[in-house]
Amino acid sequence: QVQLVESGGGLVQAGGSLRLSCAASGVTFRGYAMGWFRQAPGQEREFRAAIHWSSATTYYADSVKGRFTISRDNAKNTLYLQMNSLKPEDTAVYFCARHRGDRAIKDLNKYAYWGQGTQVTVSS
Repeated sequence: QVQLVESGGGLVQAGGSLRLSCAASGVTFRGYAMGWFRQAPGQEREFRAAIHWSSATTYYADSVKGRFTISRDNAKNTLYLQMNSLKPEDTAVYFCARHRGDRAIKDLNKYAYWGQGTQVTVSS
């Protein structure tokens, strides 16, 4: 059974930090790019960050560059998202996902498996 389980979300004040984790099981983790997306109420799911299977290359949405850092531990089948200098507009449900390969890394339609999401709320 494929499972991607996010954790680490919560309520934080603007300027604060959170670290999200995504534990993968039942699915091949090594060898595939992984990504983080977010979805706010009434809005479409949108790309936040992604990482190549080897961690050699990372990708970020412009609005999170310099604030968020994506990383992975292939030995632990775990993906991370360190979020610093959080803003109220970062409030959303955050999802991790496993890519089908490693191309079109920002296209959510290229991701085969998704977690259930974790809520991040940033108060002003």
